Amino acid sequence: KKMLFAIEAVLDIAYNASSEPVQSSDISRRQEIPKRYLEQALQQLVRNDILIGIRGPRGGYLLARERRRITLGQIARVVRELENMEDETKEEVTSDLANQVLHPIWSEMQEDLMVRLDKITIEDICRHATGLNIKRASDIKIDFTI
Repeated sequence: KKMLFAIEAVLDIAYNASSEPVQSSDISRRQEIPKRYLEQALQQLVRNDILIGIRGPRGGYLLARERRRITLGQIARVVRELENMEDETKEEVTSDLANQVLHPIWSEMQEDLMVRLDKITIEDICRHATGLNIKRASDIKIDFTI
């Protein structure tokens, strides 16, 4: 779930990009991502050069590089790193069956998934969303008339 939240956040920034940074509150509202997790994920994405964080009242987040140069695999690795930092305090005790049979199968499946995720860029997903006519934040016109 955390991986999908991180991917959704980067996709939201890419898809709704304008000249202004995208604020985390807007991402949280549009994608229905809990703010507590979102801020943590965004900061980790900044530390890993996927996003740029801009401070201040008009601050927010921008992509650190072009959409075509960010893969889902890169984002997934950031989330894995974040989860590993959280899990460092947990001691893992498992059976021989789990260690010798299940874990190798699970690791192989994760590697296969990462290979697939490395082939999909944020640009690919944005194009797909555009093809489905999904509205961008900039498409929604605000009427200030009273």
